Amino acid sequence: MQVNGFFSKGRLIFLAVVAGISIIVTFASYASLAFKGTQEVSYTRPLIERGAIVDRNGKPLAVQTNFYHFGVTPEKISDIETFAKDISPAILADPEEIVTLLTEAKENPKTKRFIYIRKKLDQVTYEELHQICKEKKYNFARFDKIPGRIYPENELASQLIGYMGDDGTGLAGIEYSMQRYLSPPPAPAGEKQDQGKDIFLTIDANLQYKLEKIAKQALEDTEAANIMILAASAKSGEILSYISLPSIDLNNYTSGTYEQTIDRPAMTQFEPGSVFKIFSIAAAYDQGLFRQDELFYCDRLFEKNLPSGEKVKITCLSNHGYLTARGALEVSCNDVTDQITDRMDTELFLAKLRGFGFGHRTSIEVPGETPGSLKDTKDKYWSARSKMTISIGQEVGVSAVQMMEAATYIANEGKGVQLTLLSKITDKEGNILYQHEPVYKQQNIKPETAKYILSCMQTGAEKGIGWRANLGDITIGVKTGTAQMADTKNGGYSDTDFLSDCLAFFPAENPEIILYIVIQKAQGIQYASRIVAPVIKDSADTIIDHLGMNRGSAASVAHSGKISIQGTSQIKIGNSLPDFTGKSKRELLKLLDRTDINVNIHGNGWVTSQEPAAGTPITENMNVDLYLE
Repeated sequence: MQVNGFFSKGRLIFLAVVAGISIIVTFASYASLAFKGTQEVSYTRPLIERGAIVDRNGKPLAVQTNFYHFGVTPEKISDIETFAKDISPAILADPEEIVTLLTEAKENPKTKRFIYIRKKLDQVTYEELHQICKEKKYNFARFDKIPGRIYPENELASQLIGYMGDDGTGLAGIEYSMQRYLSPPPAPAGEKQDQGKDIFLTIDANLQYKLEKIAKQALEDTEAANIMILAASAKSGEILSYISLPSIDLNNYTSGTYEQTIDRPAMTQFEPGSVFKIFSIAAAYDQGLFRQDELFYCDRLFEKNLPSGEKVKITCLSNHGYLTARGALEVSCNDVTDQITDRMDTELFLAKLRGFGFGHRTSIEVPGETPGSLKDTKDKYWSARSKMTISIGQEVGVSAVQMMEAATYIANEGKGVQLTLLSKITDKEGNILYQHEPVYKQQNIKPETAKYILSCMQTGAEKGIGWRANLGDITIGVKTGTAQMADTKNGGYSDTDFLSDCLAFFPAENPEIILYIVIQKAQGIQYASRIVAPVIKDSADTIIDHLGMNRGSAASVAHSGKISIQGTSQIKIGNSLPDFTGKSKRELLKLLDRTDINVNIHGNGWVTSQEPAAGTPITENMNVDLYLE
């Protein structure tokens, strides 16, 4: 057999040499890479400034800042005791605790190469600590700069505003639900990076502060577990105040309890009790099922025998005798309310309640909103008494925001308006990207039905059990409610835990404001007419004065009709605080743009006092409180 001439001896030797050289080069390359070590890949992360959260007037509630994590490589620290002694004053720590921490970390394979000593250092602490490490040549120390958030108003509207985590992502409240606007995702390579947008809430921070003060006092007086206060513009659906106590200082959010952080107005459902009667009576009246002057007799017990053999018995607090529907709402009569509701077709009754929004989310701009619960006749828990108990505010689950949105149907002649917490969205140049406009819902009841219910509620404030909420100089319509809370341990209803609530409209004949207050687990007196109605009065008075609504007790003076308007002068601040006394709110607004000091304006009108006092030296990020009347 003859071998192909191509495979000659010379050619085979040449191929062997070339292959050998290739192998040597390959091994040399791998060896070079192995001994060279891994090169750190550097890249530039796009800088995205997170947008601010402000109130309807631009008052800062959440603003961008930077924090620093301080860490070390324990195995490189030769003298732990000296290091601990040097840094402990800057971070306000016990040197011995630092020694213990680092000694244990040095002996642990998982932490000997790196451990954080303190997280989220502010700028001042960082600068002091960085200088110490630089002077002492502590090259084993590291500072990691992270995006941070400062909440200038601390606990104010804390559950609404929410909280941002260390990675720059919103974890709760508006910080979470508006994440895509506050911090847009990184843009693809070569494209312009969008910056965070500023979120203007509908709440008025100064009004929120005043009402939170009232809420805290009510919480203390009643020794209750929690309280909610919601106030909204009846015509626009804009929420002016959103209160849930207890609350949490947002600058120390991680140290809070669940009770302090939960957004009760949106996330929790409860049985509203007798406040719900206004919607039941409205549904029946809208169908023409009773006359305004028609009398019903209350003998303290609503009783009905069904063809199926089932018996329904619902008691009333008192033997009220003959009452009209207005009178039933005035004294909160269960018996008459059930007699009226009994005349209504069950499916139509439930449909009307759903038309008010019960059983559905309101789509308000906060996460975790509950849809509440409104059973239908096919529900496995539906019984012969369900319709009657629902009509008086039991066997139905609502949220505070649901109650507020349902109330807008009463306030706006039967046509609801969607609630909102979002006033507008702007970019960093101040260009308006979104501006809220009222969104009206479908007509659910006739205008005359809504007016009748408002009239009944006004009677309740003037002559009924809601008299403690009466304002006198401005008409107000109220309905109170008291409900036993569920016994979560043993089932059924608790004998000790009650929910007390009150819904109010003012002025009653043409509502501008809807106000709803809920107090849970008050100690001692439980009736809402005794403990919530007075809080309604105080809150309504505060809202009226804050908004400058016309009232009968307002002072009036004679005037020539000629007004001299002087130009506003620009306020100049040097090394110390000037005297702001007498300055108008308009003159002060420019101060809110300053980045070296934090100016907080309380009230309206002109400055009457300030903290710190005039002449106080200016320091970085100092808080200046100006009180106006």
